[in-house]
This record gives sequence, C-alpha cells and structure tokens, in this order.
Amino acid sequence: MPFRDSEQADTAGRSSADRNRSEDVARIAGVNIPTNKRVVIALQYIHGIGQKNAKDIMEKVNIPMERRVSQLTDQEVLQIREMIDRDYMVEGDLRREVAVNIKRLMDLGCYRGLRHRKGLPVRGQRTHTNARTRKGPAKAIAGKKKATA
Repeated sequence: MPFRDSEQADTAGRSSADRNRSEDVARIAGVNIPTNKRVVIALQYIHGIGQKNAKDIMEKVNIPMERRVSQLTDQEVLQIREMIDRDYMVEGDLRREVAVNIKRLMDLGCYRGLRHRKGLPVRGQRTHTNARTRKGPAKAIAGKKKATA
C-alpha cells in the first residue's frame, strides 16, 4: 500500500528512532509514563511503585526530584528501567503473585480464603450494614415489606 503524500512528508527526513522518540513517551515496565509530570509522580503510574519506592529509585539513579519525564535522557530512562527490572516486582509479576497468594488461601480453606471465596470483606470489617463494595448491590428479599410510619 503506497504512502499518502502527507505521511511521506512527515517521516521523510527522520530515522525510525526519531519517529519513535517524537512522542517522547517513556515506556518503563510495560507502562507508558506521562511526559509532562515529574518523574517521581510518573513512576507511581507503575503498579507496585508508590511514593517511597519512586523516591528511592530517583536517589539511586541520581536524578533530581524536580526533573520532568520529558527532560530525561535515553540513558536515564534506561537506568530507571534496569533498576526497576532488577530490584522491584511490578505490574504483571506482582499481580500474578497476589493472585497466587489469594488462590493459596482459598485452597487452604482458612478463614481469609473463605472470605475471598464468598466475596465478603477479608479484614474484619462489619457486614451487617455497609460492605457494599465487596457484596455488590443490595438484593431485594422476597416477602419483606417496608415498614410504614
């Protein structure tokens, strides 16, 4: 399929690396990091990295806290990516481990596993009222009428 004139003009003088870098989106641990935010904030878009881990990564890689993602060099992005891959469990691996832990609890048949299996709160919260997030929308009970006052 031939290029349209506008597509050819857009990419004519650039290499493939320049075309990929034109969006300036840093991709770390399979997540597109927002470009206009500070790096400390942007790293928290990765599942498994919170405030503390983001600050630790910044200190270990020696990047100033006020630096923005769009100002990072390719070398700095590579250093951050390598450190996260080496030292932290993030994204898919972390989600998989949490799922395996929950499945293990359910297979054991312990109290927490039973609560997960039934879809009820696991950590001791009350269920007489509230707990709608875990229990889902309220179900009508047949034969029960509202009291008239």
